[in-house]
Parts: sequence; C-alpha cells; structure tokens
Amino acid sequence: MKYKITSTSITHIDKDMINQRIDNFMHGKFKNVPKSMIYRIIRTGKVRINDKKIQPYYKLQTGDILKIPPIKILYHPKKSFFPLNNAKILLNSILYEDNDLLIINKPSGIAVHGGSGCTFGVIEYFRKLRPLDKFLELVHRIDRETSGILIIAKKRQSLVFLHKQLREKKIEKEYIALVHGTWPINIKKISEPLLKVKFQNNEKKVLINPNGKPSETYFYIKKTFSKSTLLSIIPKTGRTHQIRAHALHAGHPILFDKRYGKNNLDAHIKNKISICRLLLHSYKINFIHPKNGNITFITAPLDREFQNYLNNMI
Repeated sequence: MKYKITSTSITHIDKDMINQRIDNFMHGKFKNVPKSMIYRIIRTGKVRINDKKIQPYYKLQTGDILKIPPIKILYHPKKSFFPLNNAKILLNSILYEDNDLLIINKPSGIAVHGGSGCTFGVIEYFRKLRPLDKFLELVHRIDRETSGILIIAKKRQSLVFLHKQLREKKIEKEYIALVHGTWPINIKKISEPLLKVKFQNNEKKVLINPNGKPSETYFYIKKTFSKSTLLSIIPKTGRTHQIRAHALHAGHPILFDKRYGKNNLDAHIKNKISICRLLLHSYKINFIHPKNGNITFITAPLDREFQNYLNNMI
C-alpha cells in the first residue's frame, strides 16, 4: 500500500466559494479522501477558519481564511494515457465561452466524465487543458454516444444558478434524431415513467415502469424518408436515456442505438458511409445567462458524419 501526504493549505474564500458548507467544500476539493476522514478532521478542529474551530455545517463567507492540515491518504498510482487527439477535437468544439461558461459541441463517443473504464471524459480533459481555471464543473450531462451541446460552468455561482433553472424546467433543449420507420403523426408526446434497472451482467438501462420517475418528451416530424424519420425532440424532463427509451417505446428506436435499438432494423438500413454512431444530437438550448440575465440561445451544428449520412438518405 502506498500513501501520500498533502501539504498544509491556506485558502482565501472569495465570492465564487461562499455559501457552501465546509464539509461539502472539502468533499469537492478532496474527492479521493473518505468522507469519514473529512468529518473527523473538521470535528477535531484540525480544519480551521479564521483560526477558529468550526462545525461541518458552517457556511463559507467572503474573506474567510481556511486552513487545511496535511492529510495522509491511501492512493493507487495509475499510469493514465492522455489522448492528445481527443483533446484537440474538444478544443476545436467550443461554441461559446465567457468568464462564466464554456459551451462545447461534444463529439459522439467521448464521455462527459471519467469512470467505467474511461479515464478521461470531457471535464477531465478541460481541467487538464485549463490548469489556471480554478473551477470547472459540468452543468448537465449527455450520453457518451450522443453528440451536441454540453455546458460547463467556470464559476460556482454560475453552476448553482443554472442548476436552479434546470430544477425549475426553465432551460429548453432541442434534439435531432433519426429513427426507424415512419413516425406516426399522432404521437407528439410520450409521458411514460422511467425506472433505472441494473442487470446481472452489470448493464444498466432505463425501462418503462409505473414505479419509475415521471418523464415527458415531445416529438415533431422534420422529414420522412422511405425507411426512417428525422425528428425534432424536446424533453421536458431530463431522465437518463429518456429520449432513447421513449423512442423505443413508440416502436421507432433511434438508428444505431446499441443499447435501445434494434440490430435487425439497423442491418437493413443502407449505410453507404459505414456510420456506427448513435444518430442523436443535442441541437439547441436556451437559458438565462447567470451573469447578465439575458436569454442566451446556443445552436450546435450536426457533425460531418451525421450530416453526410442524412445527405445520402433516400
């Protein structure tokens, strides 16, 4: 077993850090440190603010001086490979950036965060590429296989402000998807509850289930092809895999969806350019900007692979 000891740190609390509980602040700062250890060093007075002992529920204030002692933690050194090609792709995918937000057109195939065999996701890439940015956090998530708009907050206040809009359903999103078959003109809304299920092989899916969470998705036909339909899709709730599960429930799964699709249907689709990505794209979003209060509209164009596939449709 190997250990490393962090050095004593002094943090001057600024406006981007205020109103956080000290325990939550430290959980975020030391993600690999057990929560029990964090609570112990706070309760025993080793963590001090303005040279005073505080409780775990203390909320940080502007001007506070936070002192954190050396912490001995167990760690497992891993050799992580940083794929430069993906890093360059992500840097070229930036749609909008200011002092509060970074918005990208995420490529299909790159996860939004590391985990499950993936060391680097979008957020890890940008933290590596932007070491001077003290705060970078995902505002929301999209599936690894889905392309399109992804918002990263550069300030905690911006993150909190946008999360509030998400909870209040004030952020509007529009997706584009190509589904199998001719979408019925009478199906404009699906409101089926979705339940997360874990199977014996550790695969996770969401299924239509009366015990699931309320979910609502609106579907609008953009163009009908001989064996498929191009849809504009507006999710009113933000459940995991919601659009994919609702499209499958309607009997018209999204093309090349390896988890919710139909392999036999995919096999009969003409695929001249040998595309293998999920044909689902986060196309538009609008929200109230956390700094100036203006309604901000962002559009992410389809990537070349998706667009070329549509151009070859009949």
